[in-house]
Amino acid sequence: MSEIAIRVENISKQYRIGVLQERPDTLRDLLTTKAQRAGRWIKRGGASQYEGPAHIWALKDISFEVERGQVLGIVGRNGAGKSTLLKVLSRVTDPTLGFGEIHGRVGSLLEVGTGFHPELSGRENIYLNGAILGMRREEIDRKFDEIVEFSEVGKFIDTPVKRFSSGMYLRLAFAVAAHLEPEILVVDEVLAVGDAEFQRKCLGKMSDVAQEGRTVLFVSHNMSAVLRLTQETIVLDQGKMVMRAPTPEAVDHYLNMGLTKQGERFWSGEDFINQKAPFVPVALRVLNLTGQVVDTVNAAEGFSIELVYQLTEDITGLRVGIYMMTTRGEFVFTSFDTDDPQLYQQYTVRTQGRYISRCRIPSNLMNEGRYVLGVNASVYRIQRFFQDDKALTFTVDATGAPGMQWPEPRLGPVRPKLEWKIGKVER
Repeated sequence: MSEIAIRVENISKQYRIGVLQERPDTLRDLLTTKAQRAGRWIKRGGASQYEGPAHIWALKDISFEVERGQVLGIVGRNGAGKSTLLKVLSRVTDPTLGFGEIHGRVGSLLEVGTGFHPELSGRENIYLNGAILGMRREEIDRKFDEIVEFSEVGKFIDTPVKRFSSGMYLRLAFAVAAHLEPEILVVDEVLAVGDAEFQRKCLGKMSDVAQEGRTVLFVSHNMSAVLRLTQETIVLDQGKMVMRAPTPEAVDHYLNMGLTKQGERFWSGEDFINQKAPFVPVALRVLNLTGQVVDTVNAAEGFSIELVYQLTEDITGLRVGIYMMTTRGEFVFTSFDTDDPQLYQQYTVRTQGRYISRCRIPSNLMNEGRYVLGVNASVYRIQRFFQDDKALTFTVDATGAPGMQWPEPRLGPVRPKLEWKIGKVER
């Protein structure tokens, strides 16, 4: 048996947009339409000037393979082509170009109630879905009680599903898709419909499905779920596959798309046209040991962060600080320039003028990865002059950091160099 469950070769999908399907009702309408098109063609100077219906490539030249038993994540912005790709692989729609090979039965959960007939009861739909998957009645009988128990809709199992709420629909649809043992499970962003408890239950079941050796394609905007369930992830953008990488790297890339990446951020006067606050930010920079502006710093050497700003009048009790976050939105630490009581006393009042607040991040503190810097300038519990939650992003390279002789990635945003002692106990 082949070890490849899914093979995709240059799949592309094109849709026509902005034009309704027009069908003439009479012969006169047909002749009128043809004459109008011919007139427009002559007016524009021939066929080379004619503009036909607008088209868009929802997918363009997508190629990848999924091994049997692999759980592959697919992430991307809205409209990136994620759902279209799953619909092509589930044979809901045909590709315009390219082809895909599916080895095994496919269970799809592309939207709430996929494959359900609204007039049939929950019981009848379970058997209908099982038959679509090619299962015998005895196999469905064996799984029936487990499906109903998982879905928690046993009281309504003989009610037509058109009377189900969206949450009940989801519960039963997911239970059927997960328990009828397809070799390949395709799951789109549907868990958002369920409550928090059922989402946790579904994620646990998907984890069990993965451990049983079945292949899973998982699309979600919940990055925590993608990180928990998958080891590899594909990033789609505007219908193209921009990356396939280990999930932490792919998620960081996806969350970084569109953020500033030069190691330096400038604010111009146009950013503060309507702002009359006395605090005016000028620049934010990440600096290496030699004082150069860099986008990537070495964890073993440490680095500095400096904020340049202008005060147009005296401010009492001002504090300027940074928020360090991972690209997944997890806070690493918060620090202000007057956390030290001595500096607080020295700069209780800051007179008008230009300032630089610079902090030193010690060596062997940060773990490798991409990080986001937020900026805050305020007087505690009195007034906030300025805040930018995503002012700048930068990368930490762990080359030379403690423990690099071990190839596995270290969990968490910090990687401190701690003092250890080893001693042999004599007996």
